[in-house]
Amino acid sequence: MAGSSRPSNHLLQSLPTAEFELLRPHLATVELTKETLLFETGAPIGEIYLPHSGVVSMIVRFAEGETVEVAKIGRDSIVGGTAVLDDGPSLADAVVIIPGIASVIATDRLHVAMEGSSALRHLLVRHQQALSVQAQQAATCHASHTVESRLSRWLLHARELCGSEPLPLTQESLAQLLGVRRNAISIVAHAFQEAGLIRYSRGNIEIIDLEGLRKAACECYAAVNAQCGRLLKTG
Repeated sequence: MAGSSRPSNHLLQSLPTAEFELLRPHLATVELTKETLLFETGAPIGEIYLPHSGVVSMIVRFAEGETVEVAKIGRDSIVGGTAVLDDGPSLADAVVIIPGIASVIATDRLHVAMEGSSALRHLLVRHQQALSVQAQQAATCHASHTVESRLSRWLLHARELCGSEPLPLTQESLAQLLGVRRNAISIVAHAFQEAGLIRYSRGNIEIIDLEGLRKAACECYAAVNAQCGRLLKTG
């Protein structure tokens, strides 16, 4: 069972006691500063991050300069897990979009621990599968659904990771994450505020009507929650 002294990251909380104690001496705590690039596409991943708070976005950049988020990671999961499982480079940029705190461990240290623990390997595989679910659903969502439903889904997921605190996000950053023009986000955010779903002020978004936002979200929100809940046994 998870010890009360453990970091609030769900993967660390899920580890059997023996496995966590093996990792504990190699875990350091770092601050996740907003807009920090933890690693970029094609680069080797030397350190693995397990957020306690805040959000890291996995972002794909296109040749034309456009960007789109394929997954977001907070206290629910792990940033850089692919490097431990297949020793490959990052397939996306990992950027801190909401500041917080994380445990960090050298990739080779985690790899050694995984090789000696089937429980740790199983957890890492499950978490990586959950991120793949996010990425696959994001591609479908980007191609098929409106900005309104996609923004609703994005805000709901961010709230799950951060709790009820206001989200420190500009319209420009949201536009880049959703792969749309800023004016599209501005129009939708204004409509959401007029409808009483959110309150937007000075780069902070506060969700006012959670149920209303759920009704505005596309089916991708429920689909990802169900699949990730099954994989991670959180729902």
